Amino acid sequence: MTDQALQATRPLPSTHDGAGTPANVDPAFRCLYSQGFARVVASSPPVVLSDPEANAATALKVMKQAHADGAAAVIFPELGLTGYSLDDLHLQADLGGRVEKALAHLLEGSQNLMSVGIVGLPVRWRQGLYNAAAVFHRGKLLGVVPKTHLPRYGEFYETRHFLSGAGTAGTIKLAGQEAPFGTDLIFRASDVPNLVLGVELCEDLWALQPPSTELALAGATVIGNLSASPVTVGRSATRAALCASQSHRIQAAYVYASAGAGESTTDLAWDGQTSIHERGALLAMGPRFNPQGGLAVADVDLAAIAQERLRQGYHTPSHQVRADGQPRWREVTFALAPGTKDRGLLRDVPRFPWYEDMTGRGGDEIAMVQRADGTDAGRAEATAAFGIIDRACREIFDIQSQALAHRLRSAQAKSMVLGVSGGLDSALALAVACEAADLLGWERSQVIARSMPGFGTGAESRSWADALMAGWGVQGDVLDIRPAAKAMLETLGHPYGRGEAVHDVTFENVQAGLRTDFLFRLANQEKGLVVGTGDMSELALGWCTYGVGDQMAHYNVNAGLPKTVVQRMVAWLGRPSAHHQASVEVQAAMAAISEAEISPELIPGTDAGSQSTEAAIGPYMLQDFTLHQVLAHGFGPRRIAFMAEKAWSAGPHGQASSWPVDWPQARQGFYELPALLAWLRVFGQRFMASSQFKRSAMPNGPKVMGAGALSPRGNWRAPSDGNAALWQRELDSITSGQAGC
Repeated sequence: MTDQALQATRPLPSTHDGAGTPANVDPAFRCLYSQGFARVVASSPPVVLSDPEANAATALKVMKQAHADGAAAVIFPELGLTGYSLDDLHLQADLGGRVEKALAHLLEGSQNLMSVGIVGLPVRWRQGLYNAAAVFHRGKLLGVVPKTHLPRYGEFYETRHFLSGAGTAGTIKLAGQEAPFGTDLIFRASDVPNLVLGVELCEDLWALQPPSTELALAGATVIGNLSASPVTVGRSATRAALCASQSHRIQAAYVYASAGAGESTTDLAWDGQTSIHERGALLAMGPRFNPQGGLAVADVDLAAIAQERLRQGYHTPSHQVRADGQPRWREVTFALAPGTKDRGLLRDVPRFPWYEDMTGRGGDEIAMVQRADGTDAGRAEATAAFGIIDRACREIFDIQSQALAHRLRSAQAKSMVLGVSGGLDSALALAVACEAADLLGWERSQVIARSMPGFGTGAESRSWADALMAGWGVQGDVLDIRPAAKAMLETLGHPYGRGEAVHDVTFENVQAGLRTDFLFRLANQEKGLVVGTGDMSELALGWCTYGVGDQMAHYNVNAGLPKTVVQRMVAWLGRPSAHHQASVEVQAAMAAISEAEISPELIPGTDAGSQSTEAAIGPYMLQDFTLHQVLAHGFGPRRIAFMAEKAWSAGPHGQASSWPVDWPQARQGFYELPALLAWLRVFGQRFMASSQFKRSAMPNGPKVMGAGALSPRGNWRAPSDGNAALWQRELDSITSGQAGC
């Protein structure tokens, strides 16, 4: 299975790096803004009805704190300067002047603040009154956006007081400044890539065609919704569902701030809901029904938003011009000037992003539940987590087995053949093969499994292979490749054939090749197909023998799963569950395999221990983390290193998040920046420069994970003669100080 050609590039096989942080790390490396993030705030402070000056003072306090925290933007509730529930008082003649005075106070107080403020207020434009949002930054009124959709049902009477802003475009004089007015405005930071703000107000989100859809097409990546949504039973969940759905549909961050404390409870109640969603996922939600107000803060991933839009291709320039060729949108620019300060990262970075994809939920929310701590609450958390994991694993199992069954049926095969080593990949593949046989109505004897011991096969793994074959009731046997391997090495004139202990790549690949050769010939003999067992991580790193080797099969059921997910699947089969049919004997073997050292077992063991895969190519935890960042987002090594340090460091730059409930304690470890950079170099060299030719010729197999796959007929196409020079230069920039914010 191994490829020793790159051994010179690998770092020392230490899983814990005690060197800490290099002294010459580029200061901008840990700046969230230089890494494609922006900090945003949704604030619902207490309001004083009919007192714009008091409300402006409260908003300014929030703005100052946001500035101190390094936030790019703060979104306040709808009509927050006056209170939403004024009803007819909005039409009072003197209110407009007081609103302007309050806004002027906000503008003056924001002159030295980094954060953009977006505050709700009633404004008079031409001969109408509009429910609007004022966008301001460093003392300047950037623009005023009126509400498009005015509700007139149930408890809402907005059309009694306000005009719709649909189609408006012009300028307005307000608080001593002249600024753009209309629903055609977006606000772009000139110095923070992909930070483009768009604004809609409350009912705009509930409407059939939310303005935020058009704003996103125009380039807005962060949508602020200023809301005044009275609370009723169940409405909080509805708001959250709308925010999640819209943020996913338009591929944006959605920052929602609704009115709360201080609004009139004459006929309604208010909860002050605040939330931040990004591309369908909830990042933060503030407290509701809080007399002091609600606040949600999170760092939104502008780079991921831009990457996904680039891939989808829906956000095209054609959406930014009118039919007459004139610009559809007016773009207002501002300079945020965030600097390069390390402000941390206010969002969870899961160590196992593939796990998050499995559950469809946030990693730390479900899949990263800590181990039961002995309390009733701890046991309940663990039980709930295992239930979610069970269902996710069953779905993966169904995808694999259904795909294999269809291929066998289409090929009119009479059997399937696979090698069983007692390792993770073949253990899962054998279980999938048995499930496929059941789906086809086959006898288990039509699953032909062979244990194929080589020169490095251990007694323990061989015993697990025997237990699995017996436990599943397949046609199992031993096919010892050692005599044939020795004969081939002798024929080649290899030193091992003369009795010398030379364990080079030829020695290893003779064994790997013979195993595959025997399986294909056995499949010919039994009118069957060879079921491949290699996983996505091995394909990514080129940790497989090309052609006549474990890289090849008639159909590979594991090609769509990274190693850490294979590990989770085997652990799932190693414990009782209503979602699988593994016997007690099979469960025992699976449980042992899931916690064993990962080894190709091609080289005989020594006093120093058995051959370790991860010592050569890196810990699969880290390499799978990197693979996800590459496939799901197309990120480069500088960004991946930043994220990896958050996920894996035990130092001040790490998040110290919990471990998956089913992750073996013996495999838990932390990695500091020097080790992370070293293994990123190995990944780049192997993935970018040396192993694409193996993926270009990989056999068929199902895509399983939404983040991506490596088939050249599906997710991943790349030149087989590529190089990793750019990858390595980006890594160099982290400690050379040549890249900045």
